[in-house]
Amino acid sequence: MITPEVKHEIRSIVGRENALDGEIDRFGYSYDSSFVPLSADNRPDLVVRPLTTEEVSRLMAIANGQGIPVTPRGAASGRTGGSVPLKGGISLCLDRMTRILELDEGNMMVTAEAGVRTIDLYDHCAARGLFFPPDPASWKFSTIGGNVAENAGGMRAVKYGVTANYVMGLQVVLADGTILETGGKALKNVTGYDLKSLFTGSEGTLGVVTQALLRLIPMPKQRGTIQIMFRSLDDGCATVHRMLQAGVVPAAAEIMDRFCLEAVAKNRKTAVDPAVEACLVIEIDGENDAVLAEQARRIEELAGACGAVAFRVAQSQQESDELWAVRRGISSAVAGLAPNRLGEDISVPRDAFPEVVRRIRAISERHRLSIAVYGHAGDGNIHPSVLCDLSDPEEAERVHRAVDEIFAVALAVGGTLSGEHGIGITKRPYITQALGEAGVRTLQALKQALDPKGILNPGKIW
Repeated sequence: MITPEVKHEIRSIVGRENALDGEIDRFGYSYDSSFVPLSADNRPDLVVRPLTTEEVSRLMAIANGQGIPVTPRGAASGRTGGSVPLKGGISLCLDRMTRILELDEGNMMVTAEAGVRTIDLYDHCAARGLFFPPDPASWKFSTIGGNVAENAGGMRAVKYGVTANYVMGLQVVLADGTILETGGKALKNVTGYDLKSLFTGSEGTLGVVTQALLRLIPMPKQRGTIQIMFRSLDDGCATVHRMLQAGVVPAAAEIMDRFCLEAVAKNRKTAVDPAVEACLVIEIDGENDAVLAEQARRIEELAGACGAVAFRVAQSQQESDELWAVRRGISSAVAGLAPNRLGEDISVPRDAFPEVVRRIRAISERHRLSIAVYGHAGDGNIHPSVLCDLSDPEEAERVHRAVDEIFAVALAVGGTLSGEHGIGITKRPYITQALGEAGVRTLQALKQALDPKGILNPGKIW
């Protein structure tokens, strides 16, 4: 519990209206976009919404002195329970920190506060012809601080990489309130340990990211969208593999199985061709229309050799948006088909993608469960979604066995537990399998060094 005296001290820093302890507020900050069940045990004692790094610093100093748990939070779009306050304490929401502080066109870098939405940063830079590529599916509301904390990826990762590839520097508030500046605008920097990379993907367990300095690249002059239909998921995966081997690197290559297509079609009141078992949506980009046309020609040739049954190139921005709407609509469409959905996030070597999908199909049949499969075929990031009713104890047991096996399959082929969602709460039981005892001990040593009282996002990762 947080004493009235400590609440008063916190409110003197952020204002009474930004330090909330009402029942509705506490409930509203007790969950995120993950599948972690709602629980009264997960309600924070106080919701605090600071405006500046200095306020965060003062708040952390108080929390550290009092031993109060602090769970950083952005837009709560995370899928593994990272912003669920397991130990009560303070839910530290950075959604008021929304300033884009500098757009340095000469160095092609941008500095933004943690609460800036991904889409707003993208639009701000695009207006100057500059491109911030990471595009998590939640980019319309996910925040930069959350993207850094989870090392978010997105659909363009196959060509452009993930958030970590664009982080040049971070401003981080440590557990005791110390403000740490990491990295900078120098492109080469090997002075000491790479601290910015240490905090990127650390899920708020080592420090609170309040600002990010991000690298930009020139905006592609032209973009195109292609939709390809296949008789099997293997044919779609093979097409992506052949494209990359042939030197055709798309900006995005998204694959989805028939289950996903039917779910979206049901929402859109359309139908799926009986011959189609899988779909690829591809984004290409380049200097001009001729470059795009040549890429499209080569992709059509490669897809045809892999048995494609339909090939469509968007002829307008509206048509492109319609094709992408199928992919972006999968998560909500699939979720509507069952009382519960466990959406997982495994990452495997690219050439193992088809084999892993086959094994997931076998897991689905063995445990008598519907599992929708979609993901980023170009970089090996698969999102199997297990549809179920967790109120049925027998079915819940089958679901947990199936998830265990999905993670085991990923590790068996040299993959890992997460490509972009992080570990959070839901993947804690598997962390030792992925990293080994020595790996986990190393993580714990870092945690102990930076947060000896264990107040930052307790209960996450291990």
